[in-house]
Amino acid sequence: MSAAGDRLQDTARQAAMALPDVSHGYPFTPGLDVYKVAGKVFLIVTDDPDEQIITVKCEPEHARAQERGYASITPGRYLDKRHWISLGPGPGITERLVTDAVEDSYDLVAERLPRRDRPGAR
Repeated sequence: MSAAGDRLQDTARQAAMALPDVSHGYPFTPGLDVYKVAGKVFLIVTDDPDEQIITVKCEPEHARAQERGYASITPGRYLDKRHWISLGPGPGITERLVTDAVEDSYDLVAERLPRRDRPGAR
């Protein structure tokens, strides 16, 4: 079953908050809910009801494959379009796909942190 926009956003938020050492806030504008690990962004949830998307970090090759496979996955809004994708509600966008995208983004960001800053390194 496809995730509607508000469910897509709620699923992304829940997936992010279930991960270790995640913080979130609105550092850019009140309409962008930003999730970070060790101060590095891995998820942006757009609060605009007319534009219910999430934006996540993604390996460039995987990002292009996702964009080809799903009409509602596009190059990342607001960020480097090679390394970020935006997911909106649409055919094939399931809660599992959203959760996997958030977890993959978190892992990409966390693995590039200095070892001392990685979750669980304390």
